[in-house]
Amino acid sequence: MTSSLHPLHHLWRLFPVAQRRRLLAKATALLAPKAASPTPIADANVIIGGELGRGSGLGEGARLLLRGLLSQGVSTEGVEAGLLQSQGKEGLDSVFADPKAALVLHVNAPQTPAALLRLGRKHVLGRRIVGYWVWELPVISPEWHASVPCVHEIWTPSHFSARALEPLMPGRVKVVPYPLACVPPQPSKLDRQAFGWPGNAVVVLVSFSLASSFERKNPLAAIAAFRQAFGDRKDRLLVMKISGSDHYAADMQRLKDAAGGAQNIRFENRMLPMPDVYAMTQQADIVLSLHRSEGFGLVPAEAMLLERPVIATDWSATSEFLTSDCGWPISYKLVTATDTRGVYQVPQAVWAEADIGCAVEALQTLADDANKRRQLGQAAGKAALRAFGPAPLLNAVAALQK
Repeated sequence: MTSSLHPLHHLWRLFPVAQRRRLLAKATALLAPKAASPTPIADANVIIGGELGRGSGLGEGARLLLRGLLSQGVSTEGVEAGLLQSQGKEGLDSVFADPKAALVLHVNAPQTPAALLRLGRKHVLGRRIVGYWVWELPVISPEWHASVPCVHEIWTPSHFSARALEPLMPGRVKVVPYPLACVPPQPSKLDRQAFGWPGNAVVVLVSFSLASSFERKNPLAAIAAFRQAFGDRKDRLLVMKISGSDHYAADMQRLKDAAGGAQNIRFENRMLPMPDVYAMTQQADIVLSLHRSEGFGLVPAEAMLLERPVIATDWSATSEFLTSDCGWPISYKLVTATDTRGVYQVPQAVWAEADIGCAVEALQTLADDANKRRQLGQAAGKAALRAFGPAPLLNAVAALQK
């Protein structure tokens, strides 16, 4: 994808990532328009801003909010508000024609000021601004504080994330899960043969983006658990669906080294349309996520809606909707959060280290028991429909008009 930023963007990228992130957050926070006081009362119209055109987790979150509101008959428009894409001036003028429409901005907090600047002061000043922020640790990064004056309130998809965000805006943080049940995943018609999977193997799927932090997603634990559970068995297959592999060659090499050339471990690096990604999930027998922390857990949640049995670390946001009644939670111990990229390198922060032995037991039990997989999958689907309905989002939108 070609960046629409200024040509100096390429020079900017020569700086270390952590340094770029801090500089951008501080500079834009100083320049960005601040949330109007007193808090404006919005009308019934809503604008969802985010990375609507990108295949990122943030982009998918914004699209879920947009589709969810539209499915419920709420007057809603979307606007490109990420840093790598922009919307033309005429398009912006049209989207922001109603000065009382609330703007729900689904970008990370440090990028919120920059997003507001790109949207333009005339479009955001005097408007009700909501920051839809997601955080994956129990304590917030210091970089997030500077963005607080730019929003009137915070929405976030889990209680875990809300507890971390609450100190930023006490009393003004709402838990608003993604309304997945309103817009459930729609798989394409691709079958196992289309993906090159054997029809008689039990397929374990691990799906993640390398841009979302290698250490947090913890894919090495998934490989270790699978190899301990099944060795080189040809009737057991681990598929690792990986996004962003072109930009993280070193991380991919770590994964390949961990796989050790095993013939029953495959890497799927193609950028597939979302219906094909959902079809891949639907064709899998088990979905595995031995994450160290999640602010929501979109992959497990969508897998549950597709009635797949999910094995996941029993900590952070996924523990709010995945229980032993509808999945297989994995025990853990808390350890100091250590992130080589620096995003999650926050003082006093901890995250979970999944128990590999527990994961091995879960994999072996489910792989050997098709009835157990089916029962858990059906229970998962029902639990996800209950957890991800439209009520929290509709209630939050209604409160903007008071």
